Amino acid sequence: MKSLVLSFLLLLGAAVSAQHPTSEMSFAITVSEEVKSVFQPEGRLFIYVSEAEEPEPRFSSVFGDGYKFAKNIQGWDSSQVLNLEGHDELITTADWDFSAVPEGEYFVQVLWKQNDESRSNTPHNLYSRPVFIQLEGNQHVDIALTEIIPERSLVSHDLVKFFTFESEVLSNWWNKSVSLKASVLLPSGYTMNPDQNYPVRYNIGGYGSRYTRVNALAEDSEFMDWWTGPEAPQIITVFLDGEGPFGDPYQLDSQNSGPYGEALISELIPRLEKEFRITGSANTRFLDGCSTGGWVSLALQLFYPEHFNGCWSYSPDPVSFRHMQLVNIYEDDNAFYNAADYLIPSMRDVYGNPRFSIKQEITDENVQGYSNTYTTSGGQWGGWNALYSPKGEDGLPKPLFDHETGVIDSTVAAHWKHYDLLKYTRDNWSSLGPKIQDKIYIWMGDMDNFYLNNAMRLFEAYLNETSAPESNAEIVFSPMKGHCTDYSHRKVLEQIQKRLLALEAVETGE
Repeated sequence: MKSLVLSFLLLLGAAVSAQHPTSEMSFAITVSEEVKSVFQPEGRLFIYVSEAEEPEPRFSSVFGDGYKFAKNIQGWDSSQVLNLEGHDELITTADWDFSAVPEGEYFVQVLWKQNDESRSNTPHNLYSRPVFIQLEGNQHVDIALTEIIPERSLVSHDLVKFFTFESEVLSNWWNKSVSLKASVLLPSGYTMNPDQNYPVRYNIGGYGSRYTRVNALAEDSEFMDWWTGPEAPQIITVFLDGEGPFGDPYQLDSQNSGPYGEALISELIPRLEKEFRITGSANTRFLDGCSTGGWVSLALQLFYPEHFNGCWSYSPDPVSFRHMQLVNIYEDDNAFYNAADYLIPSMRDVYGNPRFSIKQEITDENVQGYSNTYTTSGGQWGGWNALYSPKGEDGLPKPLFDHETGVIDSTVAAHWKHYDLLKYTRDNWSSLGPKIQDKIYIWMGDMDNFYLNNAMRLFEAYLNETSAPESNAEIVFSPMKGHCTDYSHRKVLEQIQKRLLALEAVETGE
């Protein structure tokens, strides 16, 4: 019987192979004269293969089409051709390698990651222009690194400012110079009122969002017409930066990224508030964000309750790791497959249709990571893992689960409890509760695309049963709404203004 089954499988494989002919693809990669002056000999080589020219293949991800391959390279002489054969070993998101590429039409692009940022499409890295390939037989592809990703910059606007400084706290921890960056959006009356001090809103963006996101607002004519008009509140907005050693640092202390929370509270905030005439009072200091920013704003309000006077948290990351999306990290055995042996989705549309699984997401991050694992990917799971996990013996974050099998490490899961916001709130309610009254606003779509509503339901259930004090947190669930659907900068600024007017009324006795 076994021999019959084996014969059938071999015939089936032969039939599939006949239906989808494959050919080998090899590469000769060169460094053009235009970029040799900035080329570094050590880095990670990425090769992207896509059936579409736009967006450029180098932007392919688990959210879209295309395949990526990667390999660490050391000692690459820019005057020499880097040859890669089809049988050379590269980690990939594809279920084929370059020795057997399904024949067809492709656009191929190469990127050389040589900087020290956590992700690949970042300044000072080099890349090629997309090359069109009609694969109908073995093909050797000549491709050159000709382009440099430029440095970030802010738009030129009187109300937009750049802020940076060398962090002594982080520099001492890493034993090298570490700088923090932020951008600032000033209110319309700032220049005309040189003696006035202002309340402040600290905005945290979605995962990995950089300080340059202020550009989108400054170039939004509808927003800026309102912002410079008579109805806009006179509030300073600070856009915190979402880049750390392993991805987004989440503005908190961790064993892996270092004391980012301490650097924020003891260095960035005092320095920035002094430079930009901010009141310097916790009473007029607020937080907001969506997605990662939603979680960080809530976490900072909980961990530093007397330092901020309110957070507006939209679609926050999982606030309980009993619902880490669809995984209970404390009780489940595997992050890829559920108890019914189905692949666990990571994203869905608002009608419930899955878009990709956690396993697919991790496969993508494994390619991004210089260790060939998600722990150094700079991606979402890599960022979570770097924040919540202990440091391993190799100096890298210990993985919550195996990068190939998804098997969960219960000892690492136990360490994640330190960042479980529901557990922290429950364990500290008697002292924490009075300090966060009137300070918590949370919005969540009840069909969140990343299943974040599940954890928030647990958080809401706990707050509803609190006493001494009874929580007055406002948690809004919107039916059939997805991730960050109701978030907008104008809406948050108007919510903060409402809070400021309420505080002013209390102070004046009105």
